Amino acid sequence: MVALGPAFPHAVGERPDPYSTFYLDVAAAQLADWLPTTESLTVLDLSRAAGRFARQLAADGHTVVHVAAQLSDATGHDRPSVVAVVADSRDLSWLSDDCVDAVLAEAGALCFSLAAEETVADIARVLRPQGRLLLCVESLVLGLSRLAEQGLWAELADAPAADVVLVPSADGTITRCFWPEELRELLTRAGFALDWIRPRSVLPQAVVERALADNPLSLPMLVQTEVALAAERESDPVGIHLVASARLA
Repeated sequence: MVALGPAFPHAVGERPDPYSTFYLDVAAAQLADWLPTTESLTVLDLSRAAGRFARQLAADGHTVVHVAAQLSDATGHDRPSVVAVVADSRDLSWLSDDCVDAVLAEAGALCFSLAAEETVADIARVLRPQGRLLLCVESLVLGLSRLAEQGLWAELADAPAADVVLVPSADGTITRCFWPEELRELLTRAGFALDWIRPRSVLPQAVVERALADNPLSLPMLVQTEVALAAERESDPVGIHLVASARLA
């Protein structure tokens, strides 16, 4: 059984636990590697992360359009280069064609778009030529674990043969989970050339928590190790979350 751990921790308004702190630092490091500060870009942030990534992108010199699901998530930006919009991140019809240089769909944004094919096609439409996309989704490893945790044995048995795997949560929401191959096909069908698919994390949660308990100052080293390990495990379904980078072909 996979340890579920925190699902896309936001660390907003409260002190995160040690593993969430580690996870968020890994996500920030992966984002910094993906979109360096050599030029200022216009980035559409669809992430379900209460503006955390929008603030990071703005601090790195980019102009950010942050799409928030509710008003409380659209406030708190202290940089003029962040424009917050309350809208449905699954439908970008309010945006014109070829209007942004990059799109960030972190923290499972596409998992909550059950018709992810339509959302990805919309992302391709609003991106300029050679525009870039970075996304993070729940893996099927996590989805199967959640089905087993809920005792949904019939659904668990059907999942390997299903075209789309939808997993219910205790709060009534439904999320879509992905295999690397499914994610690859989703992106290429929308006109993207895939750079890579990697696990967000490789180090087991228990290992990270033990290391941080023994030495809290080891966090930067653990983050550096995790980023390097994830890069070595491209297209590997290990881990609860998958990260993918692509650009318009």
